[in-house]
Amino acid sequence: MESLLRLKSIERHFIVGREIVRALRGIDLDITKSEYVALMGPSGSGKSTLMNILGCLDTPTGGSYWLNNQDVSQMTDDELAEVRNREIGFVFQTFNLLPRYSAAENVALPLIYAGMSKIDRINRAQEVLVNVGLGDRLKHNPNELSGGQRQRVAIARALVNKPSIILADEPTGNLDSKTSEEIMELFAEIHHLGNTIIVVTHEEDIAAHAKRVVRLRDGLIESDTTP
Repeated sequence: MESLLRLKSIERHFIVGREIVRALRGIDLDITKSEYVALMGPSGSGKSTLMNILGCLDTPTGGSYWLNNQDVSQMTDDELAEVRNREIGFVFQTFNLLPRYSAAENVALPLIYAGMSKIDRINRAQEVLVNVGLGDRLKHNPNELSGGQRQRVAIARALVNKPSIILADEPTGNLDSKTSEEIMELFAEIHHLGNTIIVVTHEEDIAAHAKRVVRLRDGLIESDTTP
């Protein structure tokens, strides 16, 4: 199968004081459409740096990154922002919802940047919220929702643009174990529908839900396995 994203010899260096910190030291990684991949590694392994590059939040110091047949490693900030909005749906540990907006309004936000009309935005947001089991919570604000419901809103927001990739950073980090399991079951359903999912986690039981586990250590891929 053709790669949805391909990283070749990706390096990322940071200057800290007088030192150069080599966070990534030549990463080669191919992920095909509809894969479900967990990125793992201890603190300082480079997994957060890699996630930022995969999510077009940062650009590499060296190497190339192709996403959906586009070389994004040389893009300007404005071009990257456009790619992010079109190609990537983000799910964060802290939900990142706007407190004064309803669930439907939060989910519809990415569609504003896509230039969709207001009625189409709300209709699409409601459709996705129904799909994640929140059809009865459309008008609720985040403070009226449980942690698990807030994460479902965040997942709906990530899906609303029909992106190429769902990129989830420690998506169950703020949830209890029962709710975490429910959220991971939802990710399984989303993957079953053909979505490509990359989950960044340090928890083995969360990574176990993925179909492929890529482990980083010291800025390199230590292992790449299919459990």
